[in-house]
Amino acid sequence: MSIKRIETGPRMSKAVIHGDTVYLAGIVADDPGQDMAGQTRQVLAEIDRLLAAAGTDKSKLLRTNIWITDMKDFAAMNSVWDAWVSPGNTPARATVQASLAAPAYKVEIMVVAAK
Repeated sequence: MSIKRIETGPRMSKAVIHGDTVYLAGIVADDPGQDMAGQTRQVLAEIDRLLAAAGTDKSKLLRTNIWITDMKDFAAMNSVWDAWVSPGNTPARATVQASLAAPAYKVEIMVVAAK
């Protein structure tokens, strides 16, 4: 099977397609000055963009890993997630508290989707 990479850099690709499966890198907000809800909206918009570039969309999500820096923001992140996720097509999901690459980041999301 062929492998296609999208937005490949020296360290990582933002998306990798192998067969009929699309793997996205962990996505963080472009403007980490936002609160949890704002950062989550930015991340989900970027996920939509990358999935479209890979020929799929959020209705085909298989798995999602979410890292947040403080569980007190869990409800704020979920309120944005719940409004975004495709009803009836919710993926398997895990959410954990973790330190992220830079202190300003509040959320990082990584998804796997079918084509």
